[in-house]
Amino acid sequence: MRTTEKQPRTSPLVPDAVAREIARHDWNSIACGCGRPAGHLGHLADTLWDAAEGHPAAFRALEGHAFHTGVLRPPAPAVCGVLMAVWFAGPPRQSTREALLWALLRLLGAEDDGSSHEAGLYGQCAAHIRSGLPGLRDTAARCPGSESAAYADGILSLLDLTV
Repeated sequence: MRTTEKQPRTSPLVPDAVAREIARHDWNSIACGCGRPAGHLGHLADTLWDAAEGHPAAFRALEGHAFHTGVLRPPAPAVCGVLMAVWFAGPPRQSTREALLWALLRLLGAEDDGSSHEAGLYGQCAAHIRSGLPGLRDTAARCPGSESAAYADGILSLLDLTV
């Protein structure tokens, strides 16, 4: 008997905690920033898998889906939760860490969508990012003048926190 149901994606490069965070969300029930359900063709979840595997370009591919033209879109909090799971897993490559920090900064630098959804999209994203403050502060202090430190400083500044 054949099944048409798609098997869950796995990768030895993606820690279990990140895989669980991706799987925890019903992406098809979230309106994507591009106007379709966030699960369209598995795109957003696949993009997050690619990011978790360490592909820096995948973080930039979130533009138009989690945030678009400087405004947060409905998938932003779920995306931010996955990005923070990746952050806590400690991406090994510098380019991946920089791309991750760029995405977090873009999420925090975007405007809320103005909805009354829970704490608002911005508040939910900020709460996820605040959970990683010790690592962000360490990144900002460890390599002053680096791209990673600049992104971490920007995140801390947007959260109105000092390094």
